[in-house]
Amino acid sequence: MKVGFVGTGNMGAPMAANILAGDHLLTVYDVNPGATKELERAGAKRAESLTSLAIGSDLVILSLPGPSEVASVFAEVLPSMVSGQILIDMSTNSPELVKGIAEEAKRVGVGFLDAPVSGGVRGAKKGILTIMVGGDKALFDRVEELLSTMGENIFHAGDVGSGNVAKLINNSLAFSIMMANAEAIVLASKAGVNPTVLWDIVRVSSGSSLTWQGGIKTILQDRLPTAFTVDLACKDIDLATQLATDLNMDLEMVSVAQKMLKRFQASGLGQQDILATIKSLEDANQVVVRGVWDK
Repeated sequence: MKVGFVGTGNMGAPMAANILAGDHLLTVYDVNPGATKELERAGAKRAESLTSLAIGSDLVILSLPGPSEVASVFAEVLPSMVSGQILIDMSTNSPELVKGIAEEAKRVGVGFLDAPVSGGVRGAKKGILTIMVGGDKALFDRVEELLSTMGENIFHAGDVGSGNVAKLINNSLAFSIMMANAEAIVLASKAGVNPTVLWDIVRVSSGSSLTWQGGIKTILQDRLPTAFTVDLACKDIDLATQLATDLNMDLEMVSVAQKMLKRFQASGLGQQDILATIKSLEDANQVVVRGVWDK
């Protein structure tokens, strides 16, 4: 299959690399020319424009930061696509926006799926992402093998937009738990309990979660490379709360996490990893939990 891939950043580059490793013909495009260099060395072709990428591909994949970038790229690639081609948006996006995109694509015979992912950069590199797909089931069946080059947990969530509904709910849960976890580990330290001991206790108790086991361990080891920024988290949780507003539902728990993330963003942590928000809690409570891992 001739695959065009738009957006080869932290997530997109390893995802595209796995497609290439699956013996597909890959053409890539990114606004930053340097972002495609590794893929070109591995055998991918760089498109000089979005138009040329769309014309030369059976299937076009988008992996972009958010709704505005997706809308902009879509407006540029769709006029160059023809009936029978497929467009898959793997960005975290607004369910309403992808529904509108699907309608426009359908008018010219282009198939469309929304397929956001979970698993972070590590999951993208290992090809073990969770992929949540919304759209026509027959079209999903046609591309499932291609998607399996990037992920090992692939779900058909329902109609177009369902993939992003699932993704926004997942992220809202993750962010809410992360914020609660961060407060908990700081509270333990302030109360005189060794944070590493608390981590061990909770991980085998009812308060445990994947974010506790992985995220808090990362904090205690003080390994906070930028993988998922506060700015991106704010974008995603805003999309989730907007979805709830559209459906006349109040998200009380999620709103608390949203306020915390917005506060961290306003304090200058926007481009740092979401786990780095622990620094703000440490400062406010005059304790340090980073770097205390003693195992």
